[in-house]
Amino acid sequence: MSLKNYIKNDLEVRMRSGQELPAQLTLESLAEHYQVSFSPVRLALAELVEEGLLHKGANRRLVLNADQVKPLKRGKKSVLPEPPADMFEVITHDFVKLSLKGEPVDIREEVTARKYQISRSSLRIILNRLAGTGILDHIPRRGWRLRPFRQEDMQAFLEVRELLELKALDLSKSHLIEEDLRRILNGNVVPEADTDRVLIDNSLHEYIIEKAGNYYIQDFFQRQGRYYDILFDWEDHDRETAIETVRQHQSILNALIKKDWRSARKALSYHIRDNHPILSKIVKTN
Repeated sequence: MSLKNYIKNDLEVRMRSGQELPAQLTLESLAEHYQVSFSPVRLALAELVEEGLLHKGANRRLVLNADQVKPLKRGKKSVLPEPPADMFEVITHDFVKLSLKGEPVDIREEVTARKYQISRSSLRIILNRLAGTGILDHIPRRGWRLRPFRQEDMQAFLEVRELLELKALDLSKSHLIEEDLRRILNGNVVPEADTDRVLIDNSLHEYIIEKAGNYYIQDFFQRQGRYYDILFDWEDHDRETAIETVRQHQSILNALIKKDWRSARKALSYHIRDNHPILSKIVKTN
């Protein structure tokens, strides 16, 4: 479902079922509510006006046309539509898997846009975002090239990450707030049943780096860490890996809350170096 159709269907179901509308019927308020640009909102509102469900009121603002809004048929559920898939997340996930094959791949805009059934302009926005994370390189006059995953690159990154993040922990000790640590701890939950979702809050690392207050440490993670953040988030899609990640986060956080700095450093160091079983398996097969 396109963003335009999702917005239109969501508004229509709300109007026909008597549910509260999400915001004022203006481009600005609806774009903010749906977290989209003006374009899909403008198209959705235009179709609702054309179908007579909305019309311009005395103040020239769009209002509900009560005479034309027929209620849903008896027995028909007034279930709001599911938001469309986030194409940035979908394409990122696919590119990560392709990157893990360890070979550079040229990305052709026309073919890729057709594959995901989106416009080339929409795809170009996504590709520019991915280039900003380091997963793609823009080659002048040639297009885009997918960055191949290399074991030696990851190991080199983890070595530097461990040094800098442990240094950040030392610098942040007097600035850590127990309430913040407990909030992050509450966001890391091991499921009680096999059907329960694993809850992971990865903000611990960013929090420590922020509290360290060292520009050069922050700069390293902002420039070099985004590519690996994507890879590590992808790895956490594996349930067992995600559960282990939660347990390691809990160990670090509990030590920080107790101000047991030695245990916190040891747990953080282990977490950084030894929590990538999926990536390690993939690398060994290359």
